[in-house]
This record gives sequence, structure tokens and C-alpha cells, in this order.
Amino acid sequence: MSCLLFFFGIAIHAQELITAKQAIELALEHNYGIQIANHSVAVAENNTGILNSGYLPTVTGNAGATYNIDNTEAEFSNGETTVLNGAESNRYNASVSLNYTLFDGLGRRYNYKRLKEAYQLTELQARETIETTMIQLFSMYYSVAELSENVAALEETLIISKERLTRAGYQFDYGQSTKLEVLNAEVDINNDSINLININQQLKNTKRDLNVVLGNQLSDTFDVNTDVDFLLQLNKEELLSKAKANNVTLLQAEKNITISEFDIKTNSAQFLPTIGLNGSYGWNKNNNNAASFVAVSTNTGLSGGVNLTWNLFDGGQTITRAKNAKINLDIQKLQKEQLLVDIERNFNNAWDDYQNRLVVYSVQEDNIKTAENNFQRTQEKFKIGQVSSIEFRQAQLNLLNAELSRNQAKYNAKLSELTVLQLSGELLNVEL
Repeated sequence: MSCLLFFFGIAIHAQELITAKQAIELALEHNYGIQIANHSVAVAENNTGILNSGYLPTVTGNAGATYNIDNTEAEFSNGETTVLNGAESNRYNASVSLNYTLFDGLGRRYNYKRLKEAYQLTELQARETIETTMIQLFSMYYSVAELSENVAALEETLIISKERLTRAGYQFDYGQSTKLEVLNAEVDINNDSINLININQQLKNTKRDLNVVLGNQLSDTFDVNTDVDFLLQLNKEELLSKAKANNVTLLQAEKNITISEFDIKTNSAQFLPTIGLNGSYGWNKNNNNAASFVAVSTNTGLSGGVNLTWNLFDGGQTITRAKNAKINLDIQKLQKEQLLVDIERNFNNAWDDYQNRLVVYSVQEDNIKTAENNFQRTQEKFKIGQVSSIEFRQAQLNLLNAELSRNQAKYNAKLSELTVLQLSGELLNVEL
């Protein structure tokens, strides 16, 4: 007996309970989509560094060597002639060059500011990925919770059906009922067993889906918390105001407008000249063949200069880019206006849907009490033979359906609440 209790205890502890908070922490750390988004933010941050700003000079090193074998016939000014076959000569050179742009029409400045805005846009995109993943996470999490409660309801239904079969068997043995009652009870047990098998498989599949969202960090056997708390103190007008200010999609649209404004300035900078500095230090050595006046020469020296480049006309490409940048800015502004209208509509729809589902959940809670009371009375009458097995089965199914509907209503209401928070930009700011 002690051994059985020992192994039973192991089985209980093997079912790890994962709370919603733990699930969030696992997703933030291990979800692949979130990890990829964080890496994209790191790339965008690198792009905003001084090394990618264009404000630093460029330094280039060059080196080379040349070896020649020539057949040379040389006639000197004094009339002498020299013929060389297989004359060898070689040259070596090395230099360091520096180039620095003093002025480029402020193009660097606008581009650097654009990169800063692009970095912030990437952060918003990462936030959107996190919010979307959180909604996906809770959808899977509460699906597991709902199915877990449904499994418990079906297991209880199966237990009641088995008790009914046992009772029908005794009644048949003592001649108090027909074989038909036994057969009906067996059919109902088979149906309940099939429903339980199917929902258990559905629960396993949904747990795997949840585990994928969590980066596959859980074991095959785990449970979730089925307790749900609603944030009933939510204020519609306050959340709508936050939606217009903090909705992540709207914030991205505003960043795109700022980026488009810098694109216009960057393209306009191309109409101005570019002024730069250049300098170099070089070393050259020549080993000449015998036909040359100088056998060996070595040169070292510095050079420097200022250059001005002005693209006076490039066939109209710069003008076209500037015009298109302005049109793109107008498009971004129109998209923001459209987005504001969509966000307000979506928020109002989500809020009404949330309130409606809270009411449905409340009604389903009351319906459970009615169904339980009806089943208990029907069960008592069934035991004393005042109701038929068909009436008993109907009361049993009514209770089961009420429980399943209540479970669905509870988690639908919670997911609607999360959708409202996401639209208002508050999903990551509240304790869930």
C-alpha cells in the first residue's frame, strides 16, 4: 500500500502547474518570434551608432609590388646603343589615404536622425510582436484551461453514467426493469467515453500548441491555472483616450511620418554641393634595369587637398526622388488618419463585445445553478422510479452542456478583455 501511495505521489507532482505569469515570463525569454524581434532591435541600435553615422573619416591603406623581365634596346643621346635581354626591374609602393566630408548639404545629419527614428520604429515593431505573441499565448493558455475544465466535467458525467449502469444492472437482476434500461445505459457510457477520449486528445494537442509559443520549454505533462480574475474597474473613455495615444500600430504610423519627413530633407540635401578633405602619405621604390638613367629611386611624401563636388544635373533623378518623398509623406499622413478611425471603431467593438461576454458569463453562472438543482432533483426522483432514464439522461446532458457553456463564456470574456487592453496599448502595463 505504501508503494502505491509513493508512486501516486510521483504522478501528482509530475503534473507541473504553470501560472499565467510564469507563461508570460517563459514566452518573453524563449519565444522565437520575440527573440527574432529583439535581434532586429539590436541591429537597428547598431545602425544608430557613430560608426554608421557618416561623420567619421575613411582611412584606406594600399600596397603593391611589380616585377618585370624585359628585352630592351636603348639608344642614348650620345649615340651609344644598349641591348638588354631578360632585364629585370621591380617597383614597390605603399600609401595611407584619408578622406573626410566637411559638408554634404546636411544629408548626413538628416540621415542620422532618420536612423534614430528607424531604431524607435523597430522597437515599436518588437513591442507589436510581443503584444501579438501575448494574445496568442493567452488564447492557447485559456484554451488549455477551458479544455481541462471540460475534461473534468466529462469525467464526472462518465462516473454518473457508470453508476446508472450499475443501478440498471441491479434492477434488471431483481426484475425491476427491462434489459432495455441496461442497454441504454451502456450506449450512454460509450458516448460519454468517446467524448472524453476526443477532448483529452484535443487537450494534448492544445498543450503542444501552447508549448510552442513558450519556446518548447515545458515537459509533456503540465497543468494551467483555471482561475480567472477580471479587471472590472476598466474605464471606457480613459482606455479610448489611451488607444489614440498609445496604440502600437498608431505609434508606428507616426514614426513613419517622421521618417518620411527626414527622407524629404535628405533628398533635398542632394541639390547642394559636397565639400571634402583628402590626404595621403606614400612610399615608392623603383629598382630599374640597366637601360634607365636612374638605377634605384625611392620617394616618400605627404599630399593633401580640398575637393568640391556638385551634381548640377543628373537627368532629373534627384528631382523625382524628392517629389516621390513628398507624396509618400502625404500617404503616411492619410494612413494615420484612416488608422485613427479604424482604431476607434475596433476599440468600441471590442469594448461592447467584452461587456456582452461578461453578461453572458454571468448568465451562464446562474444557468449552472439551475442545471445543478434540476439534475439533483431529477436524480433523486430517478432513484425512486418517478422519472424515466430518458428524462434522467436529459437532465444529465443539460448540466454538462451548462458547464461547457459556462467554461467557454468565462475564457471568451477574459480574451475579450485582453483585446481591449491590446487596442488601448495597455496590454503590457497591467498585472494579468
